[in-house]
Amino acid sequence: MTYSVNKTDAEWRAELGDDQYAVLRQAATERAWTGELLDEKRSGLYQCGACGAELFKSGTKFDSGCGWPSFYESVRPDAVELVEDRSLGMERTEVRCANCGSHLGHVFPDGFGTPTGDRYCMNSLALNFTPDAQ
Repeated sequence: MTYSVNKTDAEWRAELGDDQYAVLRQAATERAWTGELLDEKRSGLYQCGACGAELFKSGTKFDSGCGWPSFYESVRPDAVELVEDRSLGMERTEVRCANCGSHLGHVFPDGFGTPTGDRYCMNSLALNFTPDAQ
């Protein structure tokens, strides 16, 4: 896929901290229950931690009990890219930012009780949060 934001590996490394770089550009996963955005409850917008693209609205966030921020849908269907992931001996669907290709997390069809039935399980390190103006 061609992305609107294209940077060299050196540029990404210079812009992102080590932990963010590992998650966003190398598809690492932060440890469960450690992310700063897990318990975020304010109204606002979640953006890509690499390029700032809008990804999720706070109204779609829910407590899935999995240890990572969970959403039942993206802000727009074309805001994220879904990619088959067969790493680690599992069959999963990776979620990437459609604007820059950065790894955000995975989506699972186990968002029981949500309008879509999906659980976008995202890394806090892959997201920025901007609260709504009060």
